[in-house]
Amino acid sequence: MQLRYAFRLYPEPGQRTALARAFGCARVVYNDAVRAREDARRAGEAFPTAGVLSQKLITEAKQTPERSWLGEVSAVVLQQSLRDAEAAYKNFFAALKGERRGAKTGAPRFKSRKDTRQSIRFTANACWSITGSGRLNLPKVGAVKVKWSRVLPARPSSVSVIKDAAGRCFASFVIDTDPAADAAWMPDANHTVGIDLGLTHFAVLSDGTKIDSPRFLRRAEKKLKKVQWELSRKQKGSKNREKARLKVARAHAQVADARREFHHQLSTKLIRDNQAIGVEDLAVKGLARTRLAKSVHDAGWTQFVHMLEYKAVRYGRTLVKIGRFEPTSQVCSACGAKDGPKPLHIREWTCAACGAVHDRDHNAAKNVKTAAGLAVTACGAQVRPGLVLAQRDEAGSHGFPSEPRAA
Repeated sequence: MQLRYAFRLYPEPGQRTALARAFGCARVVYNDAVRAREDARRAGEAFPTAGVLSQKLITEAKQTPERSWLGEVSAVVLQQSLRDAEAAYKNFFAALKGERRGAKTGAPRFKSRKDTRQSIRFTANACWSITGSGRLNLPKVGAVKVKWSRVLPARPSSVSVIKDAAGRCFASFVIDTDPAADAAWMPDANHTVGIDLGLTHFAVLSDGTKIDSPRFLRRAEKKLKKVQWELSRKQKGSKNREKARLKVARAHAQVADARREFHHQLSTKLIRDNQAIGVEDLAVKGLARTRLAKSVHDAGWTQFVHMLEYKAVRYGRTLVKIGRFEPTSQVCSACGAKDGPKPLHIREWTCAACGAVHDRDHNAAKNVKTAAGLAVTACGAQVRPGLVLAQRDEAGSHGFPSEPRAA
């Protein structure tokens, strides 16, 4: 599988100027490509191909006084900008036809020089390299200092330089991982666990472990309030306002980085210690429209589950997502009796059928594990019943599934 490795860059003042020039040239070429295709659409003509756009917007444009400064950056950066425009149109048309999964994407828009995030890409044709001293040598930029936090497992074929809203620069590499090396790195495990995600506790495991919610955004609200108040008092268009904007962006970046690090550490620990994991498929978009929206976004459940998914695939583990309508908080994990819905303020309850006293979240985690087919009886067999073939006179929509749930 392919993974992205990002490392912090520390460009010198001259290199930062060269990167800004490359960002601007790539943006101009991208906007020219979008404008050319929009003009063709309005005229009822066929869209110009990538080869025609490359010849017109890069090769010929460099010979004109208006675009002569395009020759100050690497030609590979400009070519990759055209590829990005072409990919944007392909995704847009695929979304219109229903061939692309996920939310529908809009038509490609013009990029602005005020966009907070900018990026360029260098392929192998650009002859970029990593020097012996560990610097990243980029064409027409120079040898940029890199903070190598880990070793690259393989030789990357391309590198993307990304500048975020906080003004930080990163070098992003896409690496093809080795499945054999990943399997050797991860120890054997025979445990299974169910996870109940929540707000009071970020996660409660079926073995009774409770992981507190760090609430990174809530803890940083006082600082965010101060820097955003300072930003609101600066005159628009002034240099002091830009400095204040960077302070706000850095404060938000610290919150996002801390949350991402927490998710990485927890997901890696769960994948390392368990062979199979069960988790709920929560309707985060729906919960984000309630009065708990800020807390839901602060928890970041979607990012955490996504990390569990790709790490399970990488290290040969099993991740089972159960349906969001599974009544995990209504069923007794001891006897299986359904006791009905309960308000959120009820954290403990007693089963009317067997008298067992349950912690709400722990009981839900046990039911998640059972619904995922990961729980076992005293004899070691799985609790989930085996598959049964539907009878001939039984409607297909009411019969048992013909194949097991995909992990």
